[in-house]
Amino acid sequence: MLTRTRFAPEEKQLLLRFWQSASGYWRGSSGWLGWFLVVLLIANVILQLLTQYGLNFWNRDFFNAVEQKNQPELIHQALRFVPLAGASIALDVSSVWVRMTLQRSWRAWLSSRLYDYWLKDDRYKRLRFIPGDSEAPEYRIAEDAKVATDLPIDLAVGLLQSLLTIATFIGVLWSVGAGLAIHVGGFALLVPGYLVVAVIAYSSLLATFIWLAAGRLTRVIEENKRMEAELRAIGTHLRESGEGKVTLAANTDGRHVIGAALKAVIHVWRIYCWQLMRMTLVTYTSLLITPVIGLLLCLPKYLAGMMTLGEVVQASAAFVVVQTAFNWFTDNYAKLAEWAASANRVASLLLALDQDQPPTP
Repeated sequence: MLTRTRFAPEEKQLLLRFWQSASGYWRGSSGWLGWFLVVLLIANVILQLLTQYGLNFWNRDFFNAVEQKNQPELIHQALRFVPLAGASIALDVSSVWVRMTLQRSWRAWLSSRLYDYWLKDDRYKRLRFIPGDSEAPEYRIAEDAKVATDLPIDLAVGLLQSLLTIATFIGVLWSVGAGLAIHVGGFALLVPGYLVVAVIAYSSLLATFIWLAAGRLTRVIEENKRMEAELRAIGTHLRESGEGKVTLAANTDGRHVIGAALKAVIHVWRIYCWQLMRMTLVTYTSLLITPVIGLLLCLPKYLAGMMTLGEVVQASAAFVVVQTAFNWFTDNYAKLAEWAASANRVASLLLALDQDQPPTP
């Protein structure tokens, strides 16, 4: 087997090299379609937020009617729910179409140029002699380029939704929750906007736990992808040697080589599993207890007669929405890690190809 000299460019250099090529989609003749779809996505996000805002106030009005046992009002609220639910469903479905159309278009553009760069002037024949991390280039172009263009769209849309949600529903929490007086001994401490303070503190604590639980996830995912690609490459090489297309070294034991590669894959997969288990422990615990925390925070004011049942449900729902938005990073940490790993692998291939000829993709 050929031994190649490896180098490890800084991650910043890798991401810059990836963006140098991938950003070309947003310029030139392909740019108009991309930006048009982006505008549609932004409009969809805003309309979804307005619908969610309307549903939040519908929660308040519906449960106030339940508390008052007001049958005509309950019927009115049931009818009011229908257009809100219909709009929410339609917007969600249309969002999938716009988002996936943009992802498909960007992937097709980038993959086409990567194939051109790899195959032009027979670079693919010389690549194995060039120092660098460029194993299984066909896998990087087919799979890593897909992930590296799909996930940025998902992440950007999610981030925009989170920022707009925070800006909108923080106001709901502040106005519905108002202040809470905490009596300690003979002193009374008034905490203004206590629900807002609570959701920020809770989200910060959760983000810290996620970072502690899965801080190595990016490197683990990248190593897992590298090992998986190497296993495929070895299998392909052995098959081609059996077909007489390539010749193995005389002392090569095919079973030993592929067995060692498989062992490495399983080892990295085990580490990856433990990282995900720790992260899942934190995120799933949060998923279960966040609605309960929102309700418990509202109970003192409800029992004191300072909140209606509808306001408790409204504030609790807003607490969950804001907490979810604040935790966009923690909820998407695995996706961010996967995107960084795939972008790095594409960039490593590009850097290796750059050494054969100045970059022109």
